[in-house]
Amino acid sequence: MAIVAFFLGLTVGIGFWLCQQFWMRQQLRQWLGGQTVDSFGLYMPIMSRLRRAIAWMKQEQQELEAQVEEGRQLLQVAPVGYLQVDEENQLLWCNSQAQEILQIQKWEPSSPRLLLKFVRSYELDQLIDNTRQQQKPQVREWVFHPACQHGSEMGKTRSLTLRGYSWPLGEGQVGVFLENRQPLVTLAQNRDRWMNDLAHELKTPLTSISLVAEALQGRLEPPWSQRVERLSGETNRLIKLVQDWLELSHLEVDPGDKLVIKSVDICALIQSVWQTLEPLARQKQINFEYSGPERVFIEADESKLYRVFLNIFDNSIRYSSPQGKIQAIIATEMLGDRSPDSPPTLEREIIQIDMIDSGSGFSPSDLPYIFDRLYRGDPARARQSLDPTQSQGKPYSPSSGSGLGLAIAEQIIEAHGGTIKASNHPDTGGAWLQLRLPRDRRARANFPPHPLL
Repeated sequence: MAIVAFFLGLTVGIGFWLCQQFWMRQQLRQWLGGQTVDSFGLYMPIMSRLRRAIAWMKQEQQELEAQVEEGRQLLQVAPVGYLQVDEENQLLWCNSQAQEILQIQKWEPSSPRLLLKFVRSYELDQLIDNTRQQQKPQVREWVFHPACQHGSEMGKTRSLTLRGYSWPLGEGQVGVFLENRQPLVTLAQNRDRWMNDLAHELKTPLTSISLVAEALQGRLEPPWSQRVERLSGETNRLIKLVQDWLELSHLEVDPGDKLVIKSVDICALIQSVWQTLEPLARQKQINFEYSGPERVFIEADESKLYRVFLNIFDNSIRYSSPQGKIQAIIATEMLGDRSPDSPPTLEREIIQIDMIDSGSGFSPSDLPYIFDRLYRGDPARARQSLDPTQSQGKPYSPSSGSGLGLAIAEQIIEAHGGTIKASNHPDTGGAWLQLRLPRDRRARANFPPHPLL
């Protein structure tokens, strides 16, 4: 019986020892973050294994800290600003560029404080909050007005145009890259100012040259009369280019204040523009097709919209194939959801106008730049059409266009609170311009962006 009791006690003791070892291995694995316990010595004493595991974890921590420090050093010398906030919008870290751009002072990495204590920018706060809520990268551009600590510094403080690129991080943190775009904005403003001054200076001599050329046309014999006629045409083209440039610059500076708003029948306006250009279309045997209501009234500037459709029709006639057609389709659309029993309201209604020609359409490489000033697109497209002003059927030269027609059209449409979109029609393959305008002026404040933009 004594031997049986001995072996029974030995068995129970060994069981307890194995359970203790298993429990200690589980605890050790948990402390080591899931690492294999055997890698630290299966048959070594528990304290030796712990000391080896602690040494390994310290080495791992040092390597991670070195990587973090290396990343921060790279961000310190980066040409863009970078800042990082936690889930409570406390500023955890920022590089020297961000401190300079946002004028962050008295910031210490060891003591995180609310970003609002250093920077007061509603746009930056919204960018961070949207990134945290949507858990998606965000991009936003805004004008930043630095806060002045003293009244004497107000004259020296300059606003900056910033663009922020945000990225969601773990545990609610958000990182934001900041790009100072003010030098580019200033350069563009100086370029436009220089071009406007040059355009003003060119108006007087070009007008004088045009008058002299017109006076000489009837007094010279061939071939000099033909050369003077060509000189007159080129001079008039330059005068038109200068006028278009000045008009576009005026629209960009003051887009909506100079609009003469009244009730305009958009259908009759389109028909009137087509009748003006119909002699040019007749030379290429181009037909016009209209689809939509007989009368659609809209509150707008009639002369400005006349210019929009004049530019669009001119391009369509110029680039359409002989014996082709140009289509204008008008439809109305209600903004948002409304009850079927409620009457329609002008504030919620928009007008969509589709202008489609029978040309070769836009080149895919040209589409992003169609509305840029002085951009005339792929010359190959222009060579496929004929100049309606030439009776001999010579290829149309793209240099005869100013490259400002669609840029002016875009500015006028945006001044009316609308949008314009350029693409190729899936059925005809020709150029397709979609214009969306609010029917009533009161709808402009809530006018949504174009669904295709």
